[in-house]
Amino acid sequence: MTDSAETSVCVIIAAKNAGDTIGLAITSALREPEVAEVVVIDDGSTDGTAAIAARADDGSGRLIVREFEKNRGPAAARNHAIEISTAPLIGILDADDFFFPGRFKSLLADDDWDFVADNIAFVSADTVPEAHARLDHFDARPRFLDLVAFVEGNISKRGVRRGEIGFLKPLMRRSFLEAHGLRYNEALRLGEDYDLYARALAKAARYKIIHSCGYGAVVRGDSLSGRHRTEDLRRLYEADRAILAKGGLSSPDAAAIRRHERHVRDRYELRHFLDIKSQSGLAAAASYALGHPFAIPAIAGGILADKTERFRKGVSPIAHSGENGLRYLLQAAPE
Repeated sequence: MTDSAETSVCVIIAAKNAGDTIGLAITSALREPEVAEVVVIDDGSTDGTAAIAARADDGSGRLIVREFEKNRGPAAARNHAIEISTAPLIGILDADDFFFPGRFKSLLADDDWDFVADNIAFVSADTVPEAHARLDHFDARPRFLDLVAFVEGNISKRGVRRGEIGFLKPLMRRSFLEAHGLRYNEALRLGEDYDLYARALAKAARYKIIHSCGYGAVVRGDSLSGRHRTEDLRRLYEADRAILAKGGLSSPDAAAIRRHERHVRDRYELRHFLDIKSQSGLAAAASYALGHPFAIPAIAGGILADKTERFRKGVSPIAHSGENGLRYLLQAAPE
């Protein structure tokens, strides 16, 4: 890709109470020469996030900051940013993360994709300043994901907290989103990225992955990304059902979506049972289980797994270890 007009990027940042981190995120995006717009949507913050974001402006005219009076969720914030921006390529940056220098140069080396993602380095909050110097350099090793591989990569395994392909942050081609009427599902507050990418792959999107690393995900003990409501799980498995209801999927694709739907539904049933137990007691929870026998295997299996996990030796890693002490989402051999 050589036409700068066709390779200009809009970076979208949905932010809620991100005053401590938003400056670093914006600065890392504005540093990239391919970035034509950085759109920050303050999603009902109470800590002055919007004002702090505005102070990160580099004077180039590329930063746009907008505020929601009330919190509407990341899907709504991102959709609004898409609507008010114009650059042909759209990149997502979480408000507490950052880009490593030169990220988009690697992503834009070829133009054979509708979505393209690179590796993610997980960085402790206290080591962010030194992370770039410690970054391992990986061969790109490009490959394409189909819907089955993507969905299977989003069925999490117990003990592996952040290994899912859904954590990738692809650069998206606006023309593909427009051609297929794709936007984030604003009913979702969990898995909204997974849902968008799954629907895009169902429309035959070319989703490319390279193993070189350009995205830094900051690991914090109080990260909101690790919290979700029981209701959020219900809405996510219903989103899978909506994909299936539209039809047009091949048998392997539909089977993969059904596996993910069952996986999320099982998590929902366990959480719902535990909520009832916490709020109304064991007898009420048992009554719910007896009235919903299809949920009993998920409840019993989840409780057993939670209890036995305490006795397991060691903890599964967040991701794959590199040579310089960082951990990465994708396993790759150094260059």
